[in-house]
Amino acid sequence: MKITTRFFLLLAFLVLPASSLIAGEATPVIDSGATAWMLTSAALVLLMIPGLAMFYGGLVRTKNVLGTMMHSFAAMGIMTVLWVACGYSMAFGPSVLGGWFGWSDDYFFLGGIDDKVMPAGIPEYVFSMFQAKFAIITPALIAGAFAERVSFKSYCIFIALWGVLIYNPLCHWVWASDGFLFNLGAKGAIDFAGGTVVHISAGVSGLVAAIYLGARKSFPHLPMRPNNLVMTMIGAGLLWVGWFGFNAGSSISSGLSTAQALTATQVAAAAGALTWIIIEGLHQGKATAVGFVSGILAGLVAITPAAGVVKPVGALALGALATVICYLAIILKNRLGYDDTLDAFGIHGVGGIVGAIFLVFFIRDSWMAEAATVAGSWTVWQQLGVQALAVGIAIAYAGIGTWIILVVLNKIVPLRANAEAEMRGLDNYYHGERGYGMTNPS
Repeated sequence: MKITTRFFLLLAFLVLPASSLIAGEATPVIDSGATAWMLTSAALVLLMIPGLAMFYGGLVRTKNVLGTMMHSFAAMGIMTVLWVACGYSMAFGPSVLGGWFGWSDDYFFLGGIDDKVMPAGIPEYVFSMFQAKFAIITPALIAGAFAERVSFKSYCIFIALWGVLIYNPLCHWVWASDGFLFNLGAKGAIDFAGGTVVHISAGVSGLVAAIYLGARKSFPHLPMRPNNLVMTMIGAGLLWVGWFGFNAGSSISSGLSTAQALTATQVAAAAGALTWIIIEGLHQGKATAVGFVSGILAGLVAITPAAGVVKPVGALALGALATVICYLAIILKNRLGYDDTLDAFGIHGVGGIVGAIFLVFFIRDSWMAEAATVAGSWTVWQQLGVQALAVGIAIAYAGIGTWIILVVLNKIVPLRANAEAEMRGLDNYYHGERGYGMTNPS
């Protein structure tokens, strides 16, 4: 009996790390189901990038279709390399410099996570690559605000700086376990999948950039019609499909919360699309394809921060409400006269703000009960204060930070495309190509 006991103890010391035995903690085991879903989610979010390229590309003039699509594709390369080098560390490492961002040498070029499994049961590589897709799509969204008039070289430098100085710190504040917005109030500022980190920051930054660069030549006097609405609708469809990974994948599991987020995503997108065509029918007498896909996006953006905390009725309400407010925001833009080319602020900025603020009125009772247990007591109005503060901080940080980056960068590398580039088109001037092979594109 003694020999058998000693044998098993020796075997345990050989197989398990000594620290685990001393602390009485089991080494995390890979959950194949959760890992499979997170791998799928990472692929779905990556699918959103070409989807966004098609969505934006179809909405610009023929001579700028490739240049506009290149903004999304360039982000796939630039932001991935930056994320591996320092982005993951800045976003999810322990707080440094008073919590401005995080840092861990283990995350530098992902050198220390080669064999790490997270408590959720997924390899940390999978989580880091899932998050990398968010870092890619966020600056790509900004490009819609100043499409058709930005230098390609300056755009590439801009998104690199923006990712390091704006996105990574915001990501740390909201999603890192020691981020100050993650720990604000009873259970933190709610941003399940990126309403604050992604859409508000991108929308506000896009607005600042659009105003700073100025309007396109001949805007708004010269008609600037979309070149291919079929491509835009296909892009919107890819975004809708990819958004299931975006939202449901943010549960970092494969279970009940995943199903809740996926359902809320579908419902909000459908509610947004339906609401937009109803408004257009009443306001303009016809329902347009551009309006339908705009409604899809408005609903998806609004549900992004709320997908994990609201029921289907809440998702329905948020999708419809965001669509109404986004529609009004675009009307206001037209009256004010600033040139947000593809309504990056009108859809992503406004929709993200609506979702992050109004989600408090639809939070599950179980979430509020848990918050009350943590804080002693907790009300919807207290959580509203937390949400409003987080939104305000994101707006101020993204807006001011973007303006500083633009001013400094513009002194080194001119941001605005020159007059010849705008006249010839970005495709030919910056890339030496034409999207449709036409001699005289519009």
